[in-house]
Amino acid sequence: MPRRKTSLKRKRADRKRHDRNLKIKQQLKKTIKKFQALLSSKNTDEARALIGKVFAQLDKAAKKRIIHPQTANRKKSRLMKRLGKPA
Repeated sequence: MPRRKTSLKRKRADRKRHDRNLKIKQQLKKTIKKFQALLSSKNTDEARALIGKVFAQLDKAAKKRIIHPQTANRKKSRLMKRLGKPA
């Protein structure tokens, strides 16, 4: 258990940041799964409409360094590849 006040404050801040980052990651995963479900059910029009939201969430998470920027780029590339493939 930390003894110093600064250590306690750092622990609280870390917990807050962890919870916030976790929430953003969960929302991102949920949106990507929704997009992939639309693709697998052949709803390409709805998937095209949702791709902008997915990209925005990936970019925002990368900007805040919740995920690595190159990971966001890789995910965007792979999602676009899946969207472009004929079913």
